[in-house]
Amino acid sequence: MQNKIIRRQYSQDDLSPLSSLPLLLQRIYAARDVKSLGDIDRSLSALLPYADLLDIEKAAVRLVDAILKQERILIIGDFDADGATSTAVAVSALRAFGAKNVDFLVPNRFTFGYGLTPEIVIVAKTKSPDLIITVDNGIASIEGVARANALNIDVVVTDHHLQGAELPKAFAIVNPNRKGDPFKSKSLAGVGVIFYVMLAVRAQLALKNYFTENNIVKPNMAEFLDLVALGTVADVVPLDKNNRILVHQGLNRIRAGLARPGIRALLQIAGRTSEKLVAMDLGFSIGPRLNAAGRLDDMSLGINCLLENNFDEALERARLLDKLNIERRAIENEMKTQAFDIVDQLDLQKKLPMGICLYDESWHQGVVGLVASRVKDKLNRPTIAFAKADEHTLKASARSVNGVHIRDVLDAIATQHPHLLSKFGGHAMAAGLSIKRADFAEFSAVFAETISRYLNHDQLCRVIETDGELSHEDFTLENADVIKGAGPWGQYFPEPIFEGDFDIISQRIVGENHLKLVLKAENAVYPVDAIAFQVDLNQWPNHRARKAKIAYRLEVNEYRGRSSLQLHVEGMFL
Repeated sequence: MQNKIIRRQYSQDDLSPLSSLPLLLQRIYAARDVKSLGDIDRSLSALLPYADLLDIEKAAVRLVDAILKQERILIIGDFDADGATSTAVAVSALRAFGAKNVDFLVPNRFTFGYGLTPEIVIVAKTKSPDLIITVDNGIASIEGVARANALNIDVVVTDHHLQGAELPKAFAIVNPNRKGDPFKSKSLAGVGVIFYVMLAVRAQLALKNYFTENNIVKPNMAEFLDLVALGTVADVVPLDKNNRILVHQGLNRIRAGLARPGIRALLQIAGRTSEKLVAMDLGFSIGPRLNAAGRLDDMSLGINCLLENNFDEALERARLLDKLNIERRAIENEMKTQAFDIVDQLDLQKKLPMGICLYDESWHQGVVGLVASRVKDKLNRPTIAFAKADEHTLKASARSVNGVHIRDVLDAIATQHPHLLSKFGGHAMAAGLSIKRADFAEFSAVFAETISRYLNHDQLCRVIETDGELSHEDFTLENADVIKGAGPWGQYFPEPIFEGDFDIISQRIVGENHLKLVLKAENAVYPVDAIAFQVDLNQWPNHRARKAKIAYRLEVNEYRGRSSLQLHVEGMFL
């Protein structure tokens, strides 16, 4: 796959409202459509009001009634990090409000699949709930909500996934992506939605003078922001202004040592220090360990880690999650090798389609999403990886690229070929689906043909967007710290990448496949260290390479208590 560099564009006229900021930040923010200082206000007072969400007052009234009557409340979660953090927010907030009969249930992905299915409602019924609250799921649970209604169990749906043609007949549905919902941020993760619901519940309880009358300390909702930050980053939702506030404030609490024991335990196991934590650490170090429970076993382990109040107990649970994550990595590596072999064979035969469908009978259901992501990253093409669910059914995870809304693609296939898709749902960049095993070949062909309507071959290059060049005087620890502090960076608000021409002074492999470099920019007096992770050992080291155009991030390298500037290489072009 070819690479190309594109510079982010911005107008010099856009910089004047940002004139109080360092010049480097002015151009970085302007290239991310920041028009004013208000756009980068990360204070809690700048959060969008909860009242803008459809049905949130109705949902809050029902939850308040359940708390006042001490009804049995059951949270139905999802088996990923967003679902786990959403469940933990719901359970811990309701308990903090004085609810004494709160429990949770997460469907086993291998037995029940995703969401509030009729089958999981039957399991839920054994816990005798008066009220079910879905978190990070439910918008597509038409039959499950109907089954709950038939059993006289009220359902409040909280979700962020896109709705289908029909809505479930729930007591209330809180979802910023409902058609006609005026809430301005459509990018809330599931954990963000339930956090907003709990804000509304607390407000209604306060109006009733509930906390004073029951001698309950009114909970500080900021205490739940460590969970909100973790779930938001791990779910890779766009970091619009509202999400950046939630993540920034959650990170601040973690850095200040105010994280709950479960998150502190996961940080310790991952070898991360709270004080220097950035959003990327949540996504690449904590999220995968939490997700491992849902991928291989039971997400209840992850949720109980997040809910644990005793640090030593939380640490034991975190160790179990870490073991599962090590197992997950081994499974993923084997599956990834097999997937790349399939892709290589297709490429050799000149049969590589625009949209890739992969299947091996031995593949693990819980890991196919990661394999789809790896292949998508390698080929820059939408990819679906399938696993055997039973003798007649395949389940899959899809991952997409910029410009292709994968749920819309699946919706188009379901409309034009209704026999092919048993069920599907998801976001623009990721989705889940089920098909009949016998239909794999037909579905693969239809998927490739559908994708070809969205993509052309010119779009298959891997694009590295940069913020232009830096002068060698800009290679400073101060600038690296300024950029780090200007985050959180993430999906659709990317960390700055710069480009430049460098002389390669030295190069060597460290670890298994990381390339350590010493580079010297044009006109620079001193060289600078750089590192490129997971390079192709068939190409590097390349001692004939003396010069290269390099796309890089400025970062602070911490080693043995010493801080130094390092360039994190994103791409090298000889």
